[in-house]
Amino acid sequence: MLVEKFQDQYPNANLIGGDEEFERLVARVVGFVESPATGLALPLDIRGTVFQERVWQALRDIPAGSTATYTDIATRIGMPSAVRAVANACGANTLAVAIPCHRVVRSDGSLSGYRWGVERKRKLLEIEAAGGAGLFSGL
Repeated sequence: MLVEKFQDQYPNANLIGGDEEFERLVARVVGFVESPATGLALPLDIRGTVFQERVWQALRDIPAGSTATYTDIATRIGMPSAVRAVANACGANTLAVAIPCHRVVRSDGSLSGYRWGVERKRKLLEIEAAGGAGLFSGL
């Protein structure tokens, strides 16, 4: 379905398939994006400081449809006073959705900065709350 939509949008494009393993990985990513609750068990090669990697792992542990505060994440990684550093680690994340920094909110529940814009963050949270429906219609 995604390929057909892409082909409709770009009728002059010559779509070339990848090898079988690559196509399986792409299918898993698309499946995850369409239904975040399924999880994404892909090996990720993202590099950061030891602290950033701890934060990013804690973010991956937040279930789809749920949120956590920056304070929650700081506490989960055993550094409850590092709230600002947690926010900075979220800002350094370059793998949207796979490392779901959009699930982190302020202590009062409000949305704050997001590398790809607060409106996109809001939309991702709405999509996850609805079980993944409508992902490609609003981003």
